[in-house]
Amino acid sequence: MFSLFNKEKENKNDENHLSLISIAALLIHSAKIDENFTEKERSIIKSALIEMGAKENNLDEIIKDAELREQDTNQILEFTKEVKNKSLEEKKIVIEALWNIIYSDEKADMYESNLMRRLSGLLYLDAKVVGDIKEKVKSNQ
Repeated sequence: MFSLFNKEKENKNDENHLSLISIAALLIHSAKIDENFTEKERSIIKSALIEMGAKENNLDEIIKDAELREQDTNQILEFTKEVKNKSLEEKKIVIEALWNIIYSDEKADMYESNLMRRLSGLLYLDAKVVGDIKEKVKSNQ
């Protein structure tokens, strides 16, 4: 019984787990920016987290923790720190998920577009890379 609690504690403190919470919080923030966090957006977030190494049985816990973390702050800098340290491929996964969330309702409003411009700079991503991902997502809609 105690080993179960220790394992759960280790999981919560696991660096990758904490990193996934920050990434999920960033994705949730982008989903909430239009004040309409949908199940479709939640599904996009789950898919991105799995692609970044999350285990399916931990997804609900990660998202719950991320929602609490996102509610506790109004600054995206906290969340971008984790993404900034990721590889270019992992950053691309996050950016693609962000564009998928934004275009899940088939349009990008000025707040969503502004968020993506800010994130491109904060994540040290070339505007062309972000634009190419945006066009890929739009063409898949």
